[in-house]
Amino acid sequence: MEIGDSELVTKLKNADEQVFRQLVLKYQDKIFNTCISLVKNAEDADDLTQEVFIEIFRSIHKFREDSLLSTWIYRIAVNKSLEHLRRMKRKKRARILTWFNKEDHDMYQEAADFNHPGIHVENEERSRILFRAVEKLPESQKIAFTLHKLEGLSYEQIAEVMQKTLSSIESLMHRAKRNLKKDLYDYYKSS
Repeated sequence: MEIGDSELVTKLKNADEQVFRQLVLKYQDKIFNTCISLVKNAEDADDLTQEVFIEIFRSIHKFREDSLLSTWIYRIAVNKSLEHLRRMKRKKRARILTWFNKEDHDMYQEAADFNHPGIHVENEERSRILFRAVEKLPESQKIAFTLHKLEGLSYEQIAEVMQKTLSSIESLMHRAKRNLKKDLYDYYKSS
């Protein structure tokens, strides 16, 4: 029998380990898919998923229940993923500087092609092309698009996760679709 969010939060605030295990089982795949959609690395996404649940355990007492528990959890996952991406960019910049300074050309490597485990597309090449196009989107468009198209969140839920208005999410999604359409059109036109 599944308990409601309010009762779940109360039990989590009382450090009920069995309820916490149920929460992990309920959300671990969703959180992993959200993280991997943003960071494009299964090992990093797995680590981030664990970090999200550690954060939930540590911060549940701060949850004010002014949004759905799932929204709060997705917000943590998105924030952890963005923090990770910022750390990786700093490390990449440092590697590039080292490469230029030491002329060690082996230090700079392009990321391997990425295959998302949650997407079942008959044509893997099209999937890679789509993910490359999504990766080019501005950060806020990429997050909104990922949460809606890959995680199935409604615009209202995305607005809560991203702490934006519904109209701004609609605008982000419109611009994301327009940018993807243009990028994919240009790609196929040049192919």
